Amino acid sequence: MGNNGTVTRSTVRVVRLDSVCAQAADVARAALVEAVDPAEVGEYLQAVAEGERLVTHLFDCQLAGYRGWRWAVTVTRVSRSRQVTVCEMVLLPGPDALLAPGWLPWHDRLQPGDLGVGDLMPTSFDDDRLAPGYLLSDDPAVEEVSWEFGLGRSRVMSREGRAETAQRWYDGDHGPQAPISAAAPAAARCGTCGFYLMLAGALRQAFGACGNVYAPDDGRVVSVDHGCGAHSETLAGAVETPVDELPTIYDDGELEAVTVDQASSSTEV
Repeated sequence: MGNNGTVTRSTVRVVRLDSVCAQAADVARAALVEAVDPAEVGEYLQAVAEGERLVTHLFDCQLAGYRGWRWAVTVTRVSRSRQVTVCEMVLLPGPDALLAPGWLPWHDRLQPGDLGVGDLMPTSFDDDRLAPGYLLSDDPAVEEVSWEFGLGRSRVMSREGRAETAQRWYDGDHGPQAPISAAAPAAARCGTCGFYLMLAGALRQAFGACGNVYAPDDGRVVSVDHGCGAHSETLAGAVETPVDELPTIYDDGELEAVTVDQASSSTEV
């Protein structure tokens, strides 16, 4: 509806299938088998109107590895002429074609552990996980080492970067849901272990490093509620040796026997 209250209708032009070009399937096939191996051209599928006197003929592709793909041969003709000319031939994917995954930039394809010895992974200047070192941080521990102009680190982890890291660590193999943590006793949590070294800054509330050389997470960051069987308070129980109980013996050899007159003692005041 327009501004003046009138109803406006949008018209969509429907391309009509040119009958002369649509009947040129044999012409399209003949041109196709001249360009490719005839064994790679399958049955005729359909004709699609592309524009005025412009039609594309589709043929099934029998090329190995291209299941669901189609040969497309586009033909046209001059106005008032019945002679059809081939414009182009291409191989197009059909609705059920097997396609490769969409292209992703290299930094989106990388997975943890892909970086090998000698590899370099540049960090973009607009990485949300980092913030300039001269900016004030909401983490006092970061502020202590990042205030120097030209002397400290040029960039430090931003709040978003720390939150992302904390969530990744907590959900990973060193968090409370790890198989080794689920199998450990309930009391064997890292936060109560003597080998647990807390991190600095805001992350110290939930994470620390394991310093037990015998633990599987030695030298790794673990959550405070992670656990394993190498907890510092997992002590071997004392071995109790059974002792035979002996009867109580009273030695009255040094005692002097005294006779007490109960009748006289009861009348005394």
